[in-house]
Amino acid sequence: MKLSVLQKYGEARLPRYTSYPPSPEFSPSVDVDTYANWLSHLPRGAPASLYLHIPFCRSMCWYCGCHTTVTAKDQPIVEYLNLLRNEIHMVAAQAAQPLHVDRVHFGGGTPTIVTPADFVALTDLLRDRFVLAETAEIAVEIDPRTLTIEMAGALGGAGVGRASLGVQSFDPVVQRAVNRIQSEKTTVEAVDRLRQSGVGSINFDLIYGLPHQTVRSCIDTAKTAAAMRPDRLAVFGYAHVPSFNKHQRMIEEATLPDSLARMEQALAIAGTLVGAGYVQVGLDHFALPNDDLVRSQATGKLRRNFQGYTTDNCETLVGFGASAIGHTRHGYVQNQVGLGFYAGSIASGRLATARGYRLTDEDRLRAEIIERLMCDFTVDVQEICIRHGFDPARLLTDNQRLAELADDGIIYVAEGIVRVPRDHRFLVRAAAAAFDAYLHRSSRGHSQAA
Repeated sequence: MKLSVLQKYGEARLPRYTSYPPSPEFSPSVDVDTYANWLSHLPRGAPASLYLHIPFCRSMCWYCGCHTTVTAKDQPIVEYLNLLRNEIHMVAAQAAQPLHVDRVHFGGGTPTIVTPADFVALTDLLRDRFVLAETAEIAVEIDPRTLTIEMAGALGGAGVGRASLGVQSFDPVVQRAVNRIQSEKTTVEAVDRLRQSGVGSINFDLIYGLPHQTVRSCIDTAKTAAAMRPDRLAVFGYAHVPSFNKHQRMIEEATLPDSLARMEQALAIAGTLVGAGYVQVGLDHFALPNDDLVRSQATGKLRRNFQGYTTDNCETLVGFGASAIGHTRHGYVQNQVGLGFYAGSIASGRLATARGYRLTDEDRLRAEIIERLMCDFTVDVQEICIRHGFDPARLLTDNQRLAELADDGIIYVAEGIVRVPRDHRFLVRAAAAAFDAYLHRSSRGHSQAA
């Protein structure tokens, strides 16, 4: 790939396209009453997914882009769990009938910062207020540095079947630079505890583009991680936005790799994991050959949501907790981000919805095109437009950004089909952006995470 082309597209600040439109387009016009109405009109018996956000950590990792708060005390966590339980009751009461749940995901922050007893009680409440399928997947994000034997046992007992462990990098130089010291031994112990407790599927998160990171250290980290045989790995690019995430100011910008080095690191990790027997799924996920994620990709059923690539095809996602995002067939909703505002809403007996977005028919069309590009690296734009009753020429012929990508050799367009060749898959978000009607208005709020 030419350096000029990489610099032109690789340094662009683009959405990760885990939703469309991206969250900067959300507005207060979608409010508490709007969400309550959407909940009351959910289709009877349709499957739903639940997301529960626990916004607390014991220490701050300087690369973090999540909505989280550092606390050394347990009382704020206890008070927050009371609010979370109240929100669950309120949402369950708004729905016209009990929601049928296929998936539950605990994110953060550090979800396992709660006590084992509180975690089990929370999952029991979900089973009490919703109809959890016997095969429902319950997943949780974990900081291996704080996972105890008791918590691992509680996770297994509560029916957790998948755990995502933050690893990021095993290079001690990089770890010191981002304030996250985590040895290989600590990670191995966490994996062993989870597997012994019956948590059958293990995911790792890795990051490239961190301070002092090199191709060599990325390869070493990938080899070390692969040796533990997690079922899946998600490999993300670090997004340095210190104006938005104040703690990122602790990272020296001079120690960060440029766009060419970032691409080399991403490709090195991908090559290492593929060489270790993993299948690359989409842009940045890797899975063992027998994993559901691989089968979904092979059959064209791979999806993309706020957790990245997934097999989850539920039209409804209900988010609980401060900053949590959910969606229905009508659109997106997001809770109050600040803990104080969230607490005030729930304590007053009202849902915590702060903003959202009502989808249009054109949004749904563009969302499908973008998702297929992000998942399959090829999309039949003409077929999708016709199916949605939309003129394909508007997206194909009258699309300056698409024509520019084709002229630069990033994509191929023929007979209404757009394809991103394998050697340019690192730039697939640039191709997706060609179908983003809001990009020129909201690019300031997007991250560079790849």
